[in-house]
Amino acid sequence: MRVLHFFKEYAPDSVGGTQSVIRDIAYATAPLGIETTVLSLSRDPERNSVVIEAHRAEKARLDFEVASAGFSASVFPAFARLAMRADLVHYHFPWPTMDLVHFLTRHRRPSVVTYHSDIVRQRLLGTVYRPLMHAFLGSVDAIVATSPHYLASSPVLPRYRTRTSVIPLGARDTAGIAVPDAAIAAWRARLGERFFLFVGALRYYKGLPHLLDAAAATGYPVAIVGTGVEAAALADSVRRRRLANVHLLGALGDADKLALLRAAYGFVFPSNLRSEAFGVALLEAAAEGLPLISCEIGTGTSYVNVDGETGFVLPPDDAAALAAAMTRLWQDPALATRLGRGARSRYLALFTAEAMGTAYAQLYRRLVPVPPNSA
Repeated sequence: MRVLHFFKEYAPDSVGGTQSVIRDIAYATAPLGIETTVLSLSRDPERNSVVIEAHRAEKARLDFEVASAGFSASVFPAFARLAMRADLVHYHFPWPTMDLVHFLTRHRRPSVVTYHSDIVRQRLLGTVYRPLMHAFLGSVDAIVATSPHYLASSPVLPRYRTRTSVIPLGARDTAGIAVPDAAIAAWRARLGERFFLFVGALRYYKGLPHLLDAAAATGYPVAIVGTGVEAAALADSVRRRRLANVHLLGALGDADKLALLRAAYGFVFPSNLRSEAFGVALLEAAAEGLPLISCEIGTGTSYVNVDGETGFVLPPDDAAALAAAMTRLWQDPALATRLGRGARSRYLALFTAEAMGTAYAQLYRRLVPVPPNSA
């Protein structure tokens, strides 16, 4: 079966939670007979077709962006061409351009939408976009929510309850990947024998100002990995406040990130708005057996991290509570170990890439019951 994934951004141009999910769906469904192509936009699409692992990433030129929603004139014919070769189209919501492409190309293929997030911040755009959004969601064959928490809390999804199912996001198990002891030791020599770790895009909803407050209150070493629009403001705050215990590491490759996860004492993920719909970075930390600290924002973060079982779930925007949770872990290594084991066990039970891939392959085959076409 041939599946076309469609999202505004993808490797090698960009990395992020949704991009890693698409990559892992492709990885996990390949052994199940699913051939994946991903279409996305690029500012420099000269290499308009590249192979990533066992699937192909196709590009159309990004013409402009409005409120983070990229638009491309060339994506319409590119999508139409690729959809004709596919047996099913898999959309990743939200992206208004995607809705227009869906309607204007009239591709007539079964379609799945993974509903990654409500539109949270762009209220004016959301008001204008709402009629198109509901027309789009009402026209697809199946909608997937990424957690029961998000399905329950979304103001949009209840309208489509009969066609919506839950497939939790998954991530590959890194436990079997060897990391040199010297790499782990080097990070600990630089950051401290024990330190807390954050990994993610540096965006407005990540709650990082509260993490800086907690770091200032506790003095514990904190490593922050990632880049994004808030990077300059974050660096300026660290500099002004002379937070020598906060280390801004920028973007790191997979090998360095894995070594950091192995070296870390605990994982802190203080996202404070429901723009954080799931938190794939929590899965990566859970796979490595780290105790988790996150906030209750009514989304998938509290499906991954269960208070008292895998870590602590705190009120959002509460630096004092964040500092207290970090202190509790710091002062009780046995508790940190127990919660880390709980995180690993919950990951293995619910959030592996293989479980996600199997569930999507079953959904695909339910929607494409006849033998795949050869167009």
